[in-house]
Parts: sequence; C-alpha cells; structure tokens
Amino acid sequence: MSQEEKKIQEEELQQAVETEADVVGTDADIDWNHEVDSEEGQETKIAQLEAALLASEARAKENHEAMLRALADVENMRRRSEQEVDKARKYALGRFVEELLPVLDNIERAIDAADCENEVIKPFLEGVELTHKSFVDAVTKFGVSVINPEGETFNPEFHQAMSIQESADHASNTVMFVMQKGYELNGRVVRPAMVMVAK
Repeated sequence: MSQEEKKIQEEELQQAVETEADVVGTDADIDWNHEVDSEEGQETKIAQLEAALLASEARAKENHEAMLRALADVENMRRRSEQEVDKARKYALGRFVEELLPVLDNIERAIDAADCENEVIKPFLEGVELTHKSFVDAVTKFGVSVINPEGETFNPEFHQAMSIQESADHASNTVMFVMQKGYELNGRVVRPAMVMVAK
C-alpha cells in the first residue's frame, strides 16, 4: 500500500468517526443533562443514589452474614464428622469384645478350678495359663483393659454391686470381693465389674 492510499483511508476513517460522534446524543439526552444541571435535579439524583447505596450495603451485609453462617455450619459439620469417625474407629470392636469376654471368663474359671498339686494336670494347667496370657495380651493390643477393683472404693460407673455386706476388715463403700472382672475398651466400659461392697 502506498502512502497516498494510507492517507486516503485515514481521512475516510476520521470522517466516519466525526459522523458517528454527531449522532450519539439526541435532544432528549441534552434535555436530561440540562435537568440534572439544575440544583433541584441534583438533590433528587443524590437522594436516589444514597438510597440505592444504603440498599446495596444492606444486601451486602445480609449476604456476608449468610456466608459466615454457612461457613460456621460447614465447620461444625466437619468437626462432628471427624468425631463420629474417631468414635467409630475407637469402638468398632465393642461388639466383638463383648463376645470374647465369656471365653476369657471360662479360661480363668478353668485355671481357678484346676488342682495345682496334681502332677498330671500341671502341664495342662501351664498350657491353659499361657493361652490365657496370650489371649489377654492380644485383646490389650486393641485397647481392652481389665477392671479388677478389689480393695478400691466402689464406683458405679465401673462397678456393679451384686451385694452389700457388713465387714470389720474393710472400710465402708469399699469393694470386698470381685465376682466377675469388668472390661473397658479405650476408656468406655464394655462390661462393669460385678462386686461385693462393704457396708
């Protein structure tokens, strides 16, 4: 393209812009601008703008408060979910432990009932005692602990009183005898200890 052609195109473009600029404003737009210029029109316009601003600020405040409530709800739900998952993980074995406890009780009864003086039974007794020890070690690994409160103060959260007897050898409200050991799983009682309490 030559210099002359470029110059002609620029002139045509300039004329088109000037023509469009002439068409942009109508008589109504000019009248409106004159109205706004008047003092009364300006006050009205300012009042309208202030009202619109106040309404926008109120909506923004409502939206902000709604967003904060939604965030708080989400945070509370997340915390509750974490607690429920933690509880489920800790106490998932509860029913399984409840089923194992009678087996553990029977092994202990077999040890208590065995005649320790009989040489024929001693090897069997040793085997049962080792089985009992490995059984207790296995359940202890999973958070099961024994509640054996003999000589301790009676605590209804961990002990179940089967009988109350007067005793000169024990202080009042003390566990005299444990009829059946109790067990807890990660701090939660699975089975309370059955005890005899001194009066």
